[in-house]
Formats: sequence, C-alpha cells, structure tokens
Amino acid sequence: MSLSKKIKFLHRQENLHSRGLSGGSYQIRPPDGYILCLNISPYMIESVLVDGLITAQSPLRLTAIKATTPEALLEEIEKLYREYHHMHRQLPLRLALSIHGQVNPVTGVSQNMPQAPWDTPIEIKYLLEERLNTELLIDNDCIMLALAEKWQNGSNHQDFCVINVDYGIGSSFVINQQIYRGSLYGSGQIGHTIIDPDGAACACGRYGCLETIASLSALKKKARMILKSHSRGHHQDRVLRTPTTDWLIKHYHLGDEDLRPLVSNAAKAIGLSLYNFLNILNINRIYFYGRSCGFGNEWLDIIQEQTGFNPFDQTDAVRTNATNIIFGQLSRQKQVMGIAYLFVEQALNDMKSINSFKTEIQ
Repeated sequence: MSLSKKIKFLHRQENLHSRGLSGGSYQIRPPDGYILCLNISPYMIESVLVDGLITAQSPLRLTAIKATTPEALLEEIEKLYREYHHMHRQLPLRLALSIHGQVNPVTGVSQNMPQAPWDTPIEIKYLLEERLNTELLIDNDCIMLALAEKWQNGSNHQDFCVINVDYGIGSSFVINQQIYRGSLYGSGQIGHTIIDPDGAACACGRYGCLETIASLSALKKKARMILKSHSRGHHQDRVLRTPTTDWLIKHYHLGDEDLRPLVSNAAKAIGLSLYNFLNILNINRIYFYGRSCGFGNEWLDIIQEQTGFNPFDQTDAVRTNATNIIFGQLSRQKQVMGIAYLFVEQALNDMKSINSFKTEIQ
C-alpha cells in the first residue's frame, strides 16, 4: 500500500489528528483522555499525569507508602488512581505502571519484586483493571527508562542500552528501534551476571552476582559492617542503622578512606560486566541512571576504564560510532513519563497488524 493510500485510510478511520497542509506533516490522533504514569516500589510511588501525546499535565509527585502485602500495594495504587481520576472526571484515565523487578508485560504479572517483603507473584493488570474499569499496561522500571530515552532523546538513532544502578542493577536494550525483552521477558539481567562464584549469596539464589558487589543495597550492607567494626566499645547503647544512600554519596565525596575502596570496587565490577555485554551485543551507546550516579564522574570514569575499548571500534574511523558510556540526561519526570510510551508502541503495533492483514488479503 502506497504512503498516500495509507494516509487516506488513516484519515477515514479518524486515526489522524489532522491532515495538515499539502506536503506537510501528519500527526496520529491520540485517544481521548489522560494516562497516569506510576513508578512503583513497596515504599514509594512516583506519579505524573500525561495526555495522549505524552505531554506532562502535572508535575512529578512522590507519594510515600508502606506496603507490607500485595493487597496493601494494590490498595495504594487504587487510592492514587482514584485521586487523579476525581480531578479529571470528565475524561478517561488509563494507567501505565512501572514496577521494579521482573514483570511479564503480556499477562501483567509482577513475578518478582526484590524490595518487597513478599515473594509471590501479583496479577496486577487483571486485578486493577477489574477494580478500576480502565485499560492498564505494565512493564519494569528499566523498560521505562529505555522507552524514555527512545522517544524523548532525539540523538538516539542507533542501538543503545540503559543501565539502572540503584537498589539493584538492571538494564534494557533497544535494538533496531525495538525494546528487546526476550521470550521469557527476563532480558537485561546484568545485575545477575556472576562476578565471584565464591562471593556473597544473591536474592536470586546464586552466589557472587554483580548486585552483591555493586548495587546500593550491597554497598549499604558493607558500609554498615565497617561502621559496626569502628564503633565497637563505643556507643553500645545506640542501635547502628544501615547507612542511607545520601550518607554513602556524601561520605564518598568527602573522601572516606573506608568507603571509597568499596565504591571503586563496585564501579570496577560494573565495568567488567559491561565489557562482556559490549563484546556480545556490540551496542556502543550506554546510558547510566539510578541513584548511584550520585557518585559522579569519578565513579563513571572507573567503569569506562574497565571496559577498556570496544574491539569493534579499532578500525572504525567514524567518531559517532565509537562507544559512549555516559550519564542519562533526562529529568526524573521525563523518566517516569517513559512508561506511557507503552500505549504509543501498542498503537503502532496495532496499526502494523492492520496494514499487514490488508496486504495479505489484497
């Protein structure tokens, strides 16, 4: 089907926002209503309201929660949804959810949420669609970041990877402009590459995974042990708490002699794992996100040093094809808005399916 015929067909189906001027551009007509973007953990929900063109209609909002059971988490999501819906009752409100951990985007099941005090799957999509009578799409937080970079960063014309170094370590790949999820939706598990087979036990059941060395949760545990050893014989009446992320970052930049080697070793481990990924996938643009980015350029430099060089770069004289490992530049609001692009990609896939079907029957 020619381009002009496709445009006429979309116009007849009212899928074009406007036909525009002759020789001009066209815009796909978005569905009426809003999309509520939620990035969810058992302790915090980040929310942004967007319209059908994924334009922010509210500022980023942080809501502290304390969900000790799956039902409690569902109730918190439902409560927040109804609050936004009450403010915009005249228009439909769809849900786009980002959940940390492993998620099946087809069934809408949160299969594993590492920060949660439970270890059972949650049928989030089914349960919330039933309760709220709305359409819901769901994926994990690394997919959220990949979608945000794909759709909101105009410089991403090549394959790229986002790596989220936070409580855990996750990643997501965009290859040929498509999010790569794998057949079991478990791709991007860079945090569970084994660095030390004799290392600490990981939540996944194996030993010496990257997360046990380089994640914020691992660094906090190690920092607490150091603080505990230094406090023996002193302040016995005070409970020694696990350091916060802000504490780690602050004392790293202050030059803490015990903490800095821990953070440096963590960065080296990330770099070594990343080197293997570079060799296997030949992706030359990597964006880092997550609170660990607060360790700054020195942390990133150590990661870059460990990757050494991409062997595929040696004979490539084109500078734009060289490996780039950088901090992601999208604001936190834009990161959370990324999950709304699940609806955009669903609409595009539906259009492709219709066109393929029409081509087959012609």
